[in-house]
Amino acid sequence: MLTSLLRLTTAVLLVVFQPIASGAASGEDVMKAVGDQVSFHPDKPLPPSVSSIFWKQRKGADVIKVIEWDVDDGLNTPNPRFKDITTLDEKTGVITITGLKVEHSGVYSIDINSKEQQQRFTLTVKERVPKPEIKIEKTSDPDVVYLRCEYSEPIIWQNSAGETLTGSPISPKGESITVTNKLKPGNFYTCTLDNGASKETSDPVYERDLFKGEAVIYFNNALYNSCPSLKQHSQEQTHVWNNTTALERQS
Repeated sequence: MLTSLLRLTTAVLLVVFQPIASGAASGEDVMKAVGDQVSFHPDKPLPPSVSSIFWKQRKGADVIKVIEWDVDDGLNTPNPRFKDITTLDEKTGVITITGLKVEHSGVYSIDINSKEQQQRFTLTVKERVPKPEIKIEKTSDPDVVYLRCEYSEPIIWQNSAGETLTGSPISPKGESITVTNKLKPGNFYTCTLDNGASKETSDPVYERDLFKGEAVIYFNNALYNSCPSLKQHSQEQTHVWNNTTALERQS
């Protein structure tokens, strides 16, 4: 008796908690930059007998016809916003829009045989980010400089080792990082702008260009800042500083 009751209770619980299909439209978010192109693909093959296909864009309360096709009239692009940049494959239902602009942002859906499908595509078109330029700000310490990336877009700082560096916010916009002289002239730093739709990276700024004005020497094909005392010796001398050994030959 107890076993039968447990089985009945389990069956009731399964019925109560069985997921109920909501009928909600499936969605796909797409982000593109101005000038890009995008294609939307129906999630199911078209039925054997298709008499009409109709793509539309929703922007708030407005519904705009993007492109349509039917067996009698063929293709038509009624809205100037999409004219000459939109194509439709009537065999697959795939729509392609080229030369995107910000105004093409919106929610797209397809009607097949005058029946609206549940699938939705949310398109966001953003302006392309510019190629950033790093500005150099000197400090009172000759071995310390600030690098500034003055842009509103999200900023990523990196060094030549591929490490991501944490920047500090600056006014009115952008970020800066502090760079100290590590006596490694091949080290460099970059600033990247990334808004999710496009990405651009600055030219690298090398340590050798940040800390100038001191004498330099070469040792084993490496470039190092030299100690002032090197010039006080008239014969071959070995000097050690910053855990680096340098050799200068004097004539």
